[in-house]
Amino acid sequence: MMDETAKEQFKWKFYRLAVELNAIILLVALAVVSSFLVPMTYRLPAVIVMLAIALVLSWNFIINYRLTKAWLDEH
Repeated sequence: MMDETAKEQFKWKFYRLAVELNAIILLVALAVVSSFLVPMTYRLPAVIVMLAIALVLSWNFIINYRLTKAWLDEH
């Protein structure tokens, strides 16, 4: 059973993970949409930048997810 402090910590850890995951999904979706809508001269750089940011956020998300899962197993 978790105490109130642990519940509050978990709530914020979960919130952070949810926001990160939503940002990753949004960046990938924007990369797909921009591959059709952005003018040709900026298309490839825009897609590459958005996918690179999504990749970095994904890596960070995986690390934070594993840390949160380990923390949750302890509590």
